[in-house]
Amino acid sequence: MTAGKGKLPQPHLINDWANHSVEKTIILVVEDEAIIRMSAVHMLEDAGFSVLEACNADVAVQMLESRSDIRAVFTDIEMPGSLCGLKLASAIRDRWPPIHLILTSGRVTPGDLDLPRLARFIGKPYAPIQVLTALGELLGSTPIPSVISQTQH
Repeated sequence: MTAGKGKLPQPHLINDWANHSVEKTIILVVEDEAIIRMSAVHMLEDAGFSVLEACNADVAVQMLESRSDIRAVFTDIEMPGSLCGLKLASAIRDRWPPIHLILTSGRVTPGDLDLPRLARFIGKPYAPIQVLTALGELLGSTPIPSVISQTQH
C-alpha cells in the first residue's frame, strides 16, 4: 500500500506468451481479503488469463468439484473456513493432481516439506512478474511479461 494514499499500485502489463494460449487457461484465485483478491484477479486478467475467484477454500473446493477446466490455483495460505491454503493445496494435489498450485502469504513461509509436490510459494507482497513467471513455468509456456508502468494513486 502506498503510504498515506490508501490504494495499491496497479501494474499495467503487456504479455507475450510463446506457444501458449492464456485466453483459454483458467486460473482460480483463492483469497479472503477482497482488495488483494481483486488485485490478483486484475493482474491475471491483464495477462490474458480467464480467472475465477473464491473467498475461501470451501468455496474453492465447490468450484473445483463443479468444473473440470481449471488449470491452476493461486491461493493464500491463511484464510477462514474449514481449510487453510496449505490444506486446500494438499486436497487439490490428492483429488485433482494435474492442477498447478501457487501459494502465497505475508505471514507464513512454509518449508519445502509443507508444500504439496510441485507447488510453488511466493511471499507477499509479490510482484506481478513473480506470479506470471511461476505460472508460465508450471503451465509449460514461456512467459515474457513486462511491467510497463506502475501508477501510484
